[in-house]
Formats: sequence, structure tokens, C-alpha cells
Amino acid sequence: MRHARPPATRDNPTIPRMPDWVTLTRGDTLENLAFMSGAALAHLHGVVGHADVPMPLLRERLALRAAAACVALSGRPERAADLRDAVHLLREGEHPGPAGEVFQHWRRAVERPLSTATLHRALTTQTPEQIAAWLAAGQGAPGARAVAVITAVLAEAPRAQVAALMLADAAVARALGWDHMLPLLAAGLKPRDLRGQGDDLRQACCRALVTSATEVCRLAAELARGAGRLNAVTPKLRAKGAGGAVARFLTRDALAPAALTDVMSDRAARRLCDRLVALGAVRELSGRDTFRLYGL
Repeated sequence: MRHARPPATRDNPTIPRMPDWVTLTRGDTLENLAFMSGAALAHLHGVVGHADVPMPLLRERLALRAAAACVALSGRPERAADLRDAVHLLREGEHPGPAGEVFQHWRRAVERPLSTATLHRALTTQTPEQIAAWLAAGQGAPGARAVAVITAVLAEAPRAQVAALMLADAAVARALGWDHMLPLLAAGLKPRDLRGQGDDLRQACCRALVTSATEVCRLAAELARGAGRLNAVTPKLRAKGAGGAVARFLTRDALAPAALTDVMSDRAARRLCDRLVALGAVRELSGRDTFRLYGL
């Protein structure tokens, strides 16, 4: 089932915020958490179908968030800014390192339509047959599917936390009829949650879905406003290839000027990025004077 996309409101996009009653604490009983997670996902379903939300960019930013959470789960010190550097400043032939590789896994999982082949491209150490078998463990409502998949993966491969979380998100996306996966669970689950079983894991997953769905709705609204600002200033740009560069900012979490040199010169790319910052359309994300990264 495909969600109908409402008309775009280019100048002042209005993305509905998560209703307050969804996030109000009504006791941590499994029944209440299951209901709230269902309500949160139903609201999110409408938000991700909104025409003003730049979905490729939202998915990639959520992939970064999920990767940072997975790296933290493994006990490594790298944070989101380190993962950005590892991947977006990567030169041909270089390896991004263990933490950067986790980010690459999540990026591959979200950039193409959801399928076993897409998930295998992200989880190269797992066979397509194994991925399909783990996904088949999840049936019923989105939260129940996520719990079943996490349980199945970690029972067979206790150290495969990235695979468990990625496939759980894939199971949620399938339950909701989404074409692409949205990373939701990794950022909301703690190491002790993944060690839980039965009702404890169900409660943790439901709580994580409410928290993440609320945050994704906020981020979607922020990115929709940012996309509106970027589109509004595009006619002011005179550089050759500016249109192609702007389109790329709407699909990537971060860009180095060097990533735009297929549509313009290196000097023009740097000047364009500085111009977009001056116009308030993009931000400089690294906080450095050199090796800068830019994004909405």
C-alpha cells in the first residue's frame, strides 16, 4: 500500500508535529507502550509521505544517527562528527575504519528501495538466505515484528547487533508498507535492552519507537523548512552547475566541496558552499577552517 502524498507547500512547509498525548507517560505497562508506539508510527507514516520532506536526506541523516548509536553500543569512542569525517572525506582506495564502515552499512541500507538484495548489500557478512530467514521471524504489528527479529538474530549471532537493529527496522518498514527503511530503533535502545528478552525487550522496543518516531517527525519538519530555504535561494545562484549541486544537498547528510567537482570546478564548488552559508541555506558542519563539510 502506498501512502498518498499531500500537495507540497514550497514556501512554508507545515509538517504535523507528534501529538502531545502520544508522548505523555501513562505508565510503563506493555499494553500502554504498545498502544503509544502504534500511535506514534501511525503519525510518522503520514509525515514521511509528505511531499515537502526531502526523504533521501532524512534517511541518510537517520542512518548517521543509527550508526553513531551502534558504534557507541560496541564501546568505541567515535561520535557522529567522526563518522561524517570518516565517510565524507574518504579518498578513493582508502578504508573508513571500523566506525566509518558501520555508517556505510546504514547508508547502503537506506539509499535503495527495501529488499533482501539491499539488506545484503549493507550486511555483506550475512547471506541473502539468512537475512530472509531472520526477517521472516517477525510477524504481526510493527513492534512485535521488531522484537521477533532482534530475538532471532541475537539468538543465532549474539555479536551481530548492527544486523539485529537494521533488520528490525526493515521489519517495521515492511509492516508499514514503506518503500525504504527508516532507522528508528538503534538510537532508542541501550545495551541492556538488547540483552533483555520477552516482555522486557518488547517494552524497550515500544519505548524506543515512540521516542524515535517523535524525533524523526521533528527532524522531518526541520529538513522540510531547510529544503524550502534552499529552493528559495536557488534562483540567486549564478554558478554553472549550481542546480545540480543544490539537488545533491537535498539527498546527502553532508558534502565536501570536492564532492561537487563533477558539476563544477573545485574553486566554484567552494565559493558556492560559502555563498549558500551566507544566504542561510546550508550550514558548515565540521567547525573547521579546512576539510569542511556542508549540509542542511
